[in-house]
Amino acid sequence: MIDYLKDHLWLVWMLITVLALILEVSSGTFYLMCFAIGAACAIVASLFPIPFWLQVLVFIIFSAISVFGVRPFVMKYLHPKHETRLSNADALIGREGRVIEPITDHSAGYVRIDGDEWKAVSKDGGPIENGAAVRVVSRESIIVTVERIN
Repeated sequence: MIDYLKDHLWLVWMLITVLALILEVSSGTFYLMCFAIGAACAIVASLFPIPFWLQVLVFIIFSAISVFGVRPFVMKYLHPKHETRLSNADALIGREGRVIEPITDHSAGYVRIDGDEWKAVSKDGGPIENGAAVRVVSRESIIVTVERIN
């Protein structure tokens, strides 16, 4: 068995590559992907008549290049630092909709945004008639504050 593996080192590197890829899927950190890249480069190296220690060196070098050179750029594009995910009702801010029940000086009306109806007040306190296009500028509990678009 050992003689077989010595003659077919590419299978060992293939196993390392596949194992790293499977573990990467469960971790999502992109570290194990870097080692999978290094092992894939070692597969290519093992196809040439070079000693095992040189294949290991290829694995180490390309893994290091991936970790320190490629990973920072990939992580920058996959997970931007300034990205903040808005959830639930906070995602309404900036959305546009239509007034379905007029907003008056003294009472709130209703707006429809993406098919949902929200109680709304005017940003400037003025009236907004039925059918007017509005944009959500803030949210307080279940009431959104809107401004007229035009």
